[in-house]
Amino acid sequence: MDAELEVANPGPRITGHNFAAWAAEARELTRLAVPMAATQLAQMIILATDTVMLGHLSKEALAAGAIGNTVFFFIWLLGTGPVSAVSPMIAHVVGRHGSIGAAARKSGSREAANRFFVRTRDQREVRFVVRMGLWSVAMMSPPLLAALFFTRDILLVLQQEPKLAADAGIYTAALAFGLPCSLAFQVLRNFSTSLSRPIPPMVVMGLAILFNALGDYTLIFGHFGFPRLGLVGAGFASASSNLFTLVTMAVIALRLPVLRPYHILHRFLQPHWRSLVELFHLGLPIGVTMLFEVALFNAATLAMGTFGIAALAAHQIAITIPSLTFMVPLGIGLAGTVRVGLAAGAGDRYGARRAGFTAMGLGLVFMLCAALVLLLFPHSIAMLWLPDSADNRDVLALAVTFLHVAAAFQLMDGLQVTASMSLRGLKDARGPMWVAGASYWLAGAPMCALLGFGLGMKGLGIWLGLAFGLLVAAVLLTTRFAILSKNPAPAR
Repeated sequence: MDAELEVANPGPRITGHNFAAWAAEARELTRLAVPMAATQLAQMIILATDTVMLGHLSKEALAAGAIGNTVFFFIWLLGTGPVSAVSPMIAHVVGRHGSIGAAARKSGSREAANRFFVRTRDQREVRFVVRMGLWSVAMMSPPLLAALFFTRDILLVLQQEPKLAADAGIYTAALAFGLPCSLAFQVLRNFSTSLSRPIPPMVVMGLAILFNALGDYTLIFGHFGFPRLGLVGAGFASASSNLFTLVTMAVIALRLPVLRPYHILHRFLQPHWRSLVELFHLGLPIGVTMLFEVALFNAATLAMGTFGIAALAAHQIAITIPSLTFMVPLGIGLAGTVRVGLAAGAGDRYGARRAGFTAMGLGLVFMLCAALVLLLFPHSIAMLWLPDSADNRDVLALAVTFLHVAAAFQLMDGLQVTASMSLRGLKDARGPMWVAGASYWLAGAPMCALLGFGLGMKGLGIWLGLAFGLLVAAVLLTTRFAILSKNPAPAR
């Protein structure tokens, strides 16, 4: 019975409307959010490691790696919709069954409680979701990989410099085989975190940082007897680290006592159409929502390429820092998805509302601290990428300007992502999709074009336009959660 309880228990149920209940929710959400945010940071550190080492190779290599990562990440996002839907679907299943088990125990029926825990220990619905999540990766990877091999042509169509486009194409070709591995890892990660087990993915990603850094050092610069591969070496190192995370996380999912009873590979070739349909029904709007936002930032990177190598290199330096800080509220938001989903699945309207607003508050507190760091130390931060020399001063000056703007939009960025993730916990996907489209492409993109090109502000105008889009998104998404969490839709 103890082992069954360990598997079935998604975390404490928090009741009440007083300060103690909110504090308890903050503690439980933080317990989940810290390792989840660390996992997100680890993923970004891997990319940052590539750019730092490529920056020490040359400015040209840094720019090519930046533009190549932009294309890779955009194509990767096309496959993440159904993968992202794994988390709220499992949270609703666990929350719903948890409430059934609590009712059985309260009724005093030991037999009913035992039946519940036996059923949840080998939870078929969770296994179906994980299995179909992996199926979705297998279904989407071939066309995504095909698109990735046309990176050079895509960039030429987008009017990037031919040498830059060719180098970026070489980099992404080496990086390509890591794409399905990364998506499959995300499925297993969401499986673990949705069961309130966020530590294993964090440990895996921490090891991946070391794996990737060693690979970069070895293959980019040609150490330990290996050839000096430059951009190709950076791509191979990152792809290998993706394979490492998938294999390691799969072993954990199959062997860890808390996760093993779900038997995620049992009858792996047998379809479960209802779960697959729901993954795509919920996941496609999630994927489009992320694409709206990331596409705007990717378009900003491409626009920077039209202003020259210095502007693009400065943009890559400056965007990496808020991308890293963004991982923390994203991790908080992912924990919010789980907590909101558990409460919504159990029919606890107020608990879902409390979990969402707690996630938003924690995200705001962290981003306030991040904004202060960016305001106080922009030049020191930029010098992590490029040394302060006569050849690099134009890049560093632009990077400092961009980091000042990044400091200004930190709060709105943290608020919009935690609100969006909290809505995901309510299984609200289509509303945030339309909000994201309007915020980033009817507000942010026109402002970027007006300020950057129309008024001749170039890079600074692009960054101010990005800030405006995030502001609009934060206001609309927070308002939507406040409205929907008063009367959330019934869990399916």
